[in-house]
Amino acid sequence: MILPVYLYGHPILREEAKETPEDYPALKELVANMFDTMYHAEGVGLAAPQIGLSLRMIVLDGEPLANDYNECKGFKRVMINPVIKEYGDEEILLEEGCLSLPGIHEKVARANRITVAYADENGTKHEEVIEGFAARIVQHECEHLDGIVLIDNISAIRRQLNKGKLNNIIKGTANCSYRTKTAGK
Repeated sequence: MILPVYLYGHPILREEAKETPEDYPALKELVANMFDTMYHAEGVGLAAPQIGLSLRMIVLDGEPLANDYNECKGFKRVMINPVIKEYGDEEILLEEGCLSLPGIHEKVARANRITVAYADENGTKHEEVIEGFAARIVQHECEHLDGIVLIDNISAIRRQLNKGKLNNIIKGTANCSYRTKTAGK
């Protein structure tokens, strides 16, 4: 089922998400709905707060970026209660977008290599090293779990330059091709 994506300005995007319990009801259905929503919106990652749930859970599929970033080939994950244990020393500045900030794309510096621990949808624990753009996707989505959005990672000048777009998103007048939910509706 395709769910609405909560947009910038909605309070849930600023909350620290709660741990997802191991026995979360209808987990498989939630995972399927999150992937459906992400694919419909043409995203490569989606965090539970972006669909209005205060849960530490993300879904990722970097395959659409595999032609440009080889490390995204076959990179499809469900991460429940992810924790980034280590950040590599090298940071790379690349452009990102966010489903909760339609029409805004900004360059963000992120670690090119991370170590992340998480459980998958079957409860299996993982710890893996992820590099390149795949690491960027994980970092971006994990920030959503802590109430941090893309716009928080750019300079005050860049935020000011995006002020009109941000106001349109908050008002619900931003152009968007997928279902959304704003703070006002």
